[in-house]
Amino acid sequence: MNFNIKEIFTAFMVLFAVIDIVGNIPIIIDLRKKSGHIQSEKASIIAGVLMIIFLFVGKSLLNLIGIDVNSFAVAGAFILFFIALEMILGITLYKDDDSSSSITTSVFPLAFPLIAGPGSLTTLLSLRAEFSIENIIVAVLLNVIVIYAVLKTSSKIERFIGQNGINIIRKVFGVILLAIAVKLFAQNIKALFI
Repeated sequence: MNFNIKEIFTAFMVLFAVIDIVGNIPIIIDLRKKSGHIQSEKASIIAGVLMIIFLFVGKSLLNLIGIDVNSFAVAGAFILFFIALEMILGITLYKDDDSSSSITTSVFPLAFPLIAGPGSLTTLLSLRAEFSIENIIVAVLLNVIVIYAVLKTSSKIERFIGQNGINIIRKVFGVILLAIAVKLFAQNIKALFI
């Protein structure tokens, strides 16, 4: 076991920024109004399990189709870059608007693709190119705890922070994410030309 507090913290912050659970509070509240109830525990656990499974299976999947982790990390850096632009500029480049008003709301679209979506899954494999797997798993578990807490208290958080507060948080995490995307790109692009 190679636990490293710095790696755990960095991986946690990257995933927190990509998942953007605080920025998604308005969407969560809207889903709660449409379905009447969101199963916070179920949504958090399913999202966490999906991310951890992809962390392990994702690399094998890449090997199966002949793509190395560095190439995937560069592709992940592009996705992080565009997610950061969405957060900073307040634009939507891609958003899946399909929402169901049944019990399945906890799984779809909340656990997948809102929480464990393309951005977070790509980020996990990008992080794997840089950090120890046990540190990433701890970061995922910490994010699941935060996700659960936010889902449970989303309406209180919205009232406390307000729309302007949520917008400021999105922009701050967008800038952090943009810097991480540039670093990830710079570190992995070199390996492609060696």
